Order: sequence, then structure tokens, then C-alpha cells
Amino acid sequence: MMNNLTLPSQQVGEFSLTAISDGYLSTSLDLLSNIDPTDAVRLQKAADIGDPSSIHINCYLVRGRGHTILIDAGAGGLKQRTGELRANLSRAGVQPCDIDTVLLTHAHPDHIGGLVDASGEIAFPNAELVVHHREIAFWKDDGHFSGASERARGNFLFARKVFDKYRNRTRTFIGGEVLPGISAVPLPGHTAGHSGYRLESAGDNLLVWGDIVHFPQIQIVHPEVSIAFDQDPLLSASTRSRLLDVVSSDNLLIAGMHLGELGFAHIRRTGKRYHIDYET
Repeated sequence: MMNNLTLPSQQVGEFSLTAISDGYLSTSLDLLSNIDPTDAVRLQKAADIGDPSSIHINCYLVRGRGHTILIDAGAGGLKQRTGELRANLSRAGVQPCDIDTVLLTHAHPDHIGGLVDASGEIAFPNAELVVHHREIAFWKDDGHFSGASERARGNFLFARKVFDKYRNRTRTFIGGEVLPGISAVPLPGHTAGHSGYRLESAGDNLLVWGDIVHFPQIQIVHPEVSIAFDQDPLLSASTRSRLLDVVSSDNLLIAGMHLGELGFAHIRRTGKRYHIDYET
């Protein structure tokens, strides 16, 4: 759990956003492509990252316009040092029953694990689940399931279980506004329906960009670097490059599920290189 007394927060017009940590995944830098693992470690250590191969998980609490919204739900303690979402929500003064909407960026286990509790029941009893229609279609497709690796099949089965639990409280979208002031942004490549969410209010803007990066200190400097979790690595890299150009040119505040504990940042461009500038 984070040691600081206050959770990272930003105000976007009428919306208040709080980064809610769910903990860390222990992975391997060998999962990255288009970079030598030793170079990846060097970049991580240069950024003073103590455990170069760990991936931090954020969810985002959004309050405003009469809604209490959660964007993604973390791993739910399914894996390693995760499962801190509920305790950190409580620190923010919110209980699971207070959440009226869960916006999903996509349905990998470290984003939907927290949607069910330890007994496998719905963790947010009053929430509507909002997700891109392609995302549900992909995970429910038997052709994709039969062609998947054994590890990936576990992800399919878990996603199906979660979607089944929320079947009577799910709303799908293709694009556009999903709630007043919040619009879905297609960010293809990582998964079939991977989506970001852009918040606009009173002239302020912020983009929650989902899993555009898993290792920000590596993939923002080297957007061509993909990770084994990407369903379409080339498309994912193309989406990342395009988005880095847009958010740096527009000076757009960003949030991301694997952006790091600070939760919010701007992307700066110097020549042809990008770097991350965290909001503190």
C-alpha cells in the first residue's frame, strides 16, 4: 500500500479523480519485444525503480455530476501483491455499494479481478458495468478460446465468469459519450475493444488511457516496444505512437492503469523523443 497519507487526485471541471492503487504484479522484462532486456533494466534503474520487472496497477475513482464511478477494478487479489482496491477506496471515503458505474478499459484479469469478491460474487452490487461491445464479444467467442494458449484460456474463462455475474447490469457501447462529460476513446491493439475514457468539464480535459503502457519509463521513450499481453503488438505500438503525439501536442493530462503510483502525468516531446512528466 502507498505510504503517503493522501491519494493522488486531480480536479477536471466538475469531476474529481483519485488514483486508487490495487498493488503490484511481478512479471518479467523478457515479456517485452523490440528491446534488449538489459537495456530495459537500465532504463528502469535510471528512473530509480527498485523492482524493474514489477507492474503497478491503478484504478480511478471519478466523482461528479451525480455519479460515483470506478474505471477498472484491479486484480482483486488474484495475483501476487494485488487486492488493495477495497482498502484504498475506503481511504478515499467510498464503499463498494457507493459505486454506481464501473467503466472497463478492457477485460484482462488485472482489470476485472476486483469485480467479484473472494466468494466469486458481485463486488459492486449497485454498479452498472459499461464496456465496449467488441470486448465482450471477443472473450465470449469460442473460436478465439479454442485457439488460445492454456494460460490465455484461463483469462477467457475468468472474463466469461465475471461477465456472466454482471449480465443483468451490463451496458455495451461502440463509441461516443458513455456518461455525461465522459466519452469512450477507441485504443485498439492491446485487446479487441481496448478503450480509453476522456473526461471534459468546464474547459478541462483528461484522458484515462488504459494499458497504452505497462512500463512507462520504457515504452514512452520507446513506443515501438510491445508486451506479450498485447493481442496485436504492431497495432498496439501504432496506437501508442499516435496517442503520444496527440497527448503531447495537446498538453493533455493523462491517467493510466500502469502509469505508476503517482497516477497522473503529462507527456512531453523533445525532438522525436517523448518523456513522462508526473503530476505531484
